[in-house]
Amino acid sequence: MTTITYPLSRIEGHARVVIDIHDDEVFRADFQAMEMRGFSYYVQGIPAEQITVIVPRICGVCSTAHQVASVKALEDLFGITPPPLACEIREVLLLGQLIQNQATSLFIFTMPDRVNASSLFEIAETPEGKARQFSLAQMSLKIRKIGTDLISLAGGQFIHPIKTVIGGVTSSIPREKADAMIKTIEELLPMAVDLVDNYWQMSMEMVDRIGTWGDDEPTYYLASTEADNFRLNSKRLRVMCNEGRECHTFAPQEYESYLNIEESDYSYAGTSSFQGHIMRANSLARINLTNSFGTPKADAYLKRFGEAYGKPAHAILFFDLCRGIELVYALEKAKQMLETDLQHGEAMVRYAPRDGIGFGLVEAPRGPLIHRYEVENGLIKKADFIIPTVHNMLAIRRALMVAAKRYVGLEGISNELSRAVGRVVRAFDPCIACATK
Repeated sequence: MTTITYPLSRIEGHARVVIDIHDDEVFRADFQAMEMRGFSYYVQGIPAEQITVIVPRICGVCSTAHQVASVKALEDLFGITPPPLACEIREVLLLGQLIQNQATSLFIFTMPDRVNASSLFEIAETPEGKARQFSLAQMSLKIRKIGTDLISLAGGQFIHPIKTVIGGVTSSIPREKADAMIKTIEELLPMAVDLVDNYWQMSMEMVDRIGTWGDDEPTYYLASTEADNFRLNSKRLRVMCNEGRECHTFAPQEYESYLNIEESDYSYAGTSSFQGHIMRANSLARINLTNSFGTPKADAYLKRFGEAYGKPAHAILFFDLCRGIELVYALEKAKQMLETDLQHGEAMVRYAPRDGIGFGLVEAPRGPLIHRYEVENGLIKKADFIIPTVHNMLAIRRALMVAAKRYVGLEGISNELSRAVGRVVRAFDPCIACATK
């Protein structure tokens, strides 16, 4: 038995791929998260109303999604509905996170794979390549900053936002600040479109160069956005079966009846399946389950994608193209929402704490995030976090097996294998800090 270990870069957190080879055949290919953090254990016993401040610390990248899911779980438990203004501001907040994440994943994590570089800032061998990469780097960072600025605007601060609270939000968005952000989006939206077009072209060039990435077989798909009303502040989960039809929908309170959440014997991150079926979440799932975004440029990309690759599309290469479509959508939608009145109206409702069980759901950049709290005597008795990355773990493992078998044979182990496993993992954009909670 030969064991090969590949440390991974350009992902959120620390992980590796371990491949076992016996008699020139791949026996096993594991994606291993190597951290154990224990948030679900050490929040036990704390006052329930304090958890909304603690759980964003699960991850500095995904803190926005964790905070909103936490607040929604307690609102569900306390039996309260936040006012419409608060829901709209929360959606702006989540759009900011989507912009920030998709720009980071696309341009900083995966774009180097398109040009065989180790990082976005690596200097290319040709003058043309050098100019291209420098320009892309500049534009990428400007687009990413829009996301962080939106989070600060709607959430009070970029990392671990503070404005979303039980019952609503602490303050509205002043007209002058909304107008300033609109101006920035208008200036940079054409730049984002140019980036996505460049990325699309580079992806097709990569396909011509190496062919398939590996696992392009159908799977189930999981998302909590609606087909014609794409919102991240979600209420229900939706499932597409592998033949391409939406076959199930369920509330977060019902997740245990549909999702099989299991511990892993090879990683500190668990796995999730839909009643035993491998599934994918994240951007490809959302695009497969979306009929219309309701914004012109994103809908044009959605139509282009469907005409080119079908619906549903299954190749894991398409995760990144879908992130590009969502990036454009989030910019367009944020502009639309900021053009409405987010300054006037009731921002918060009163509530009375009580014991019980509550569920909170949001569509995070990597898929549906569920928080479940059991409260007794005002204290957290049990906390469960159903992490988006976990929904993709079985699909990542299958894709790694396919990629490994491609580059391992009688002639030995191809040097291309190390690049291939990195491309496969980064396609799913895993967040290891969240997955090991």
